[in-house]
Amino acid sequence: MKAGKEKFNVKHARDAEWKKGLRADFEYSDLGIRDATKGQFSAHVIRIADPKADHHTGKHAHMTDFQMIYVLQGEARFWFDGEGEVSVSKGDCFYQPDGIMHDALWMSEDCELLEITSPGEFETVRD
Repeated sequence: MKAGKEKFNVKHARDAEWKKGLRADFEYSDLGIRDATKGQFSAHVIRIADPKADHHTGKHAHMTDFQMIYVLQGEARFWFDGEGEVSVSKGDCFYQPDGIMHDALWMSEDCELLEITSPGEFETVRD
């Protein structure tokens, strides 16, 4: 990449702003990567906004070049087409290939996930 195309970015956890996003029962803290990379990448932390809600996302897929999830804390269980159910906990990581159908089945109340994608904006399709 050419020098100067991206811009330096730092986000402090103490300054996190949590907002509703793709799913109403989750909150998202944007890490500023989309702006810093002019949309080439995105990174945000996801956590549960309503612990009493059903956290099933329904079967869907994201049309991305890259999508990685790292578990910052807590636990979660997902379903992936061709893989079945996968349980993850703090320190675990998974990569979702472009277009793989998946569903979030369960997340602990303290679960926080770091999601990194490319491009920063992408299409989500439902089963």
